[in-house]
Amino acid sequence: MSPSLHHAFFDTPLGRCGVAWGTSGLCAVQLPEVNPARALERIHSRAPGSVEATPPAAVQQAMDRIAALLGGEMDDLLDIALDMHGISPFYQRVYALARQIPPGQTTSYGAMAEALQSPGSARAIGQALGFNPFAPVVPCHRVLAANGGAGGFSAAGGLNTKLRMLEIERAVLGQGPGLFDAL
Repeated sequence: MSPSLHHAFFDTPLGRCGVAWGTSGLCAVQLPEVNPARALERIHSRAPGSVEATPPAAVQQAMDRIAALLGGEMDDLLDIALDMHGISPFYQRVYALARQIPPGQTTSYGAMAEALQSPGSARAIGQALGFNPFAPVVPCHRVLAANGGAGGFSAAGGLNTKLRMLEIERAVLGQGPGLFDAL
């Protein structure tokens, strides 16, 4: 009997990423970690019991598109199937809304709370995005603090990784010029 969850790692311009999948779609996407052992540990925490395997065509295409996004191609990745089994309905709503933010655009936690018609839930949205097992398919890096500041980011490298991802997408932070505009 074969395991129901699999994973694979792939190279991107940001470093080695990973994905885990089952029959319902991707159940985890892993941004680069400090070392391969940590990356495998995080994949297993999100997809317990997954085994390394050659990805099927749809998963390979998702991996290629994630790598292209991290290399500067503007792909919203909206059609990549995600397995939300075990994720709370509120988190699912937050992830669905975050997926609507186009590459190169940003929003705030407060604006997301308004869009979800859930006033006062900015912190809960931040917690949901901090747990996000699908970055960058669920682009939590595009959500900023109310003052236009970067806010938090739980991936390896923290805010530096978040800012690098926004830089790759040529996002404009706050009212000023984009990160590349001074070059």
